[in-house]
Amino acid sequence: MPTYDIRIPDPARARAAGQFAFGSQSAEGMAGELQAALSGTGLFDRWRAAQDDPDDVDPALGATDPSASVSGRQDDLAFDLVASTSIPGEILRQRLRLLAGGAWELRSVR
Repeated sequence: MPTYDIRIPDPARARAAGQFAFGSQSAEGMAGELQAALSGTGLFDRWRAAQDDPDDVDPALGATDPSASVSGRQDDLAFDLVASTSIPGEILRQRLRLLAGGAWELRSVR
């Protein structure tokens, strides 16, 4: 299962990323929100419902991984998240864009 190292350099900017943005103030909280977005359909369902034609959304974008795990830690003012999931990388990136807009960096995949 791939592991993704993700950095949120400016958590306040990530929280201001829009309708589906992170709400947590801590690295652990953001890790929990990302884990929920990977393991369940809540974020996908909210995003899909907001589309002009929800029935036209590719159901494959709603892929979940019930065994996904995400941990988070604060590093100075930035947050570092480590996500282990079988979800395809493109779907992981789409979920991160919903949660953090462009306020995240993929540091490595292993």
